[in-house]
Amino acid sequence: MSHLVPVAWRVEPLKKIHDRDAFSCGHAALDRYLRHQARQDAQNQVAAVFVAVTPPDSKVLGFYSLSASSINAVDLPADLAKKLPRYPHLPVTLLGRLAIDQPCKGQGLGQFLLLDALYRSLQAAAAIAAMAVVVDAKDAAAAAFYQRYGFMPLSASEGRMFLPMKTVTALF
Repeated sequence: MSHLVPVAWRVEPLKKIHDRDAFSCGHAALDRYLRHQARQDAQNQVAAVFVAVTPPDSKVLGFYSLSASSINAVDLPADLAKKLPRYPHLPVTLLGRLAIDQPCKGQGLGQFLLLDALYRSLQAAAAIAAMAVVVDAKDAAAAAFYQRYGFMPLSASEGRMFLPMKTVTALF
C-alpha cells in the first residue's frame, strides 16, 4: 500500500518569475494561454491568474483564472431563478480556466486549485456581489470533474456550468 506524501503546494498570483515554459496540460489552447496571454490578462485586469508552485521552485504546476462576469437570469434553473430578484443579468465570478501540468495529474492538485478558486470567489463576493461561480467545461471529463463538486449545467450553452455562492459558502 502506498502512502501519500503531503505536498506543500502554494497558490499565488502569476508573476514574471514563474516558469511557464515547461507547462503542458494536454490542451494546446490552455498551454498557449498560460505561456503567452495570462500575464497580459493579469496586467490589464481582464483576469486574475493564480498559479500553483512548490516553493522555492517557481515552475508552474497548475493554474486558474478568475474574472467578474454575468449570466442571463433566464439561463438559470426555474426553481433557483424564482428565488432571485427579477434582474435580466446576474453577477457571477467566472472561473475561466483551470489546468494541471500532466506530471501532477492524479495527485489532487485539481481539487486543491478548484477549492482555492472557490474560496477566493467567496471572499470577493463579500465585497463585490456574485451569486454564483461559473465555468466553461472544455469536454466531458472536465464537466464530470466540476459535477463532483456540485456544479450544475446552465441551460444556455454547452459545457457552461454554475455553482451557487450559497453552496460555496456552505463548503467553507
